[in-house]
Amino acid sequence: MQIRSSIKLQSSTIFLVVCLALFSGLTASTTGKSKKLQAQNAPVFTNFVYQGNDEVYNDFPLKPDEFYNPILQGCYPDPSITRKGDDYFLVCSSFAMFPGVPIFHSKDLVNWTQIGHVLDRKTQLIVHDCGISAGIYAPQILYNPHNDTFYMITTQFSGGFGNIVVKTKDPFKGWSDPVKLAFNGIDPSLFFDDNGKGYVIHNDAPDRGKELYEGHRVIKVWEYDVAADQVIPGTDQIIVDGGVDLAKKPIWIEAPHIYKKNGKYYLMCAEGGTGDWHSEVIFVSNNPKGPYTPAPANPILTQRHFPKDRENKVDWAGHADLVLGPDNSTYYGVFLAVRPNEKQRVNTGRETFILPVDWSGEFPVFVNGLVPMEPKLKMPKGITENKTGQKGFFPNGNFTFADDFTSEKLDYRWIGLRGPREDFIAVSKNGLLIKPFQTNIKEVKPTSTLFYRQMHKTFTFTATMNYKPETEKELAGIVALQSERFNYVFGITKKGADYYILLERTAGKVRSRETESKIVASAKIDLGQPVRLQVSAKGDDYEFSYSTNGTDFVNVGGTVSGDILSTDVAGGFTGCLLGLYATSANNAVPE
Repeated sequence: MQIRSSIKLQSSTIFLVVCLALFSGLTASTTGKSKKLQAQNAPVFTNFVYQGNDEVYNDFPLKPDEFYNPILQGCYPDPSITRKGDDYFLVCSSFAMFPGVPIFHSKDLVNWTQIGHVLDRKTQLIVHDCGISAGIYAPQILYNPHNDTFYMITTQFSGGFGNIVVKTKDPFKGWSDPVKLAFNGIDPSLFFDDNGKGYVIHNDAPDRGKELYEGHRVIKVWEYDVAADQVIPGTDQIIVDGGVDLAKKPIWIEAPHIYKKNGKYYLMCAEGGTGDWHSEVIFVSNNPKGPYTPAPANPILTQRHFPKDRENKVDWAGHADLVLGPDNSTYYGVFLAVRPNEKQRVNTGRETFILPVDWSGEFPVFVNGLVPMEPKLKMPKGITENKTGQKGFFPNGNFTFADDFTSEKLDYRWIGLRGPREDFIAVSKNGLLIKPFQTNIKEVKPTSTLFYRQMHKTFTFTATMNYKPETEKELAGIVALQSERFNYVFGITKKGADYYILLERTAGKVRSRETESKIVASAKIDLGQPVRLQVSAKGDDYEFSYSTNGTDFVNVGGTVSGDILSTDVAGGFTGCLLGLYATSANNAVPE
């Protein structure tokens, strides 16, 4: 993944003293610890509903032999895929989200189930003091048949880790603690040859003094000691300098993967950066360590050449990985791309797409990856049933997700930021309690916020909250967040003897690390009954509303721009996160 100069990794020695964990594992306790939360005036959330209603899915209904693309909507970028037998496993980047590296399982490349996260323990993931776009970049998952082991290798820009690898025999049963790898750079991946010999490939800076231009990067390969899980010192060498054609000054060659077919080695990389010049390119060699020759027709996937205002626009396509499909003859490629709104802004983040790949010739080419992409695809050969959104399968298209918070385990789509959700939530008979941390959403610390990714341009996100703040430092409600520097807070607090509901906008200043927060609107509110809170959007237009009777909603602040919730304005690599929020360090004062 490209590292932009505007992103500064946080290295401060901030720490947070957290009270005793309310849980062990994923189970939410209803015993004495819930009583402690109630004693600390924790808000209780119930009756959560997220509903998406994008026009594209209404305009393009599915036929029985079709499925929607993307397969993972919302911020699920940098996908990597592997196969063992009939089982496919897919992982994505997660940055400072906790747990990290969501992992999905499928039998057919159409119907996916989230089975958990690869990095779900504090020993594996240390992101408590990093910005939202630091943390975990570009994971690769790979099955090694020589030792019947799955590997996940990634860059963790936090916690003093750098590049790491974890392993498991069974992705359903959890992963090892990380092994720190002794090389710099980003976007590492593994390759195991037919003889079992291992290699690591990654993006790196050119040798010191050989940098030719901004964005000049190289691809390196190392021999990998499979027994020691470490690169072999002195075996590294550069196999791509700059990209396909150095004379054209290509930028951000990254996300390398090696594949072997018909005795030849194919190196596939992203080129052009993760924005509107993104693409996928391919090279070939007779040796895994090169030299590699670019294909005569590159790129093999991009959306950069088409009108900016085209309908149902898909853009920024690249950062791909290949796998053999269910028919054992057709290849498929997963990759990231975005779907901008009517203002050409990206609020849903980089999403996971899939396309068949034509590898009948020497080089693979993404089918319809060089023309404007369509919102739906034909099912892979032999696959007849689309079960997305049913019986635990991950939804796509337009869907409704409701949660009454009565299950022993939270849905995996609920995540924390910089720390485990289990540190601040508990499920009681009354609903979900969120313990307010003494930190607010604008700080680079773990926050007491339970997040759900925005997955549609048009959506509503609604929850009922039972809460009465006791001081002006207490606030609870919902948030729409692109980062700690760009977000909306819609919550209830206290001023004097009165309760207030307020909408606060926080945005970073131009060419500065400073932020500016302002109250968009505020009003006194009667808390005789639980309050239903809602954020809705249609493209760039967002609205925040509340109801005291559950049906009649009152808007607060009118229609506000979603500009600060877009990658284009806020920067970074995530999409908008929608959250249930509580804090005992509130500094938003009603007007």
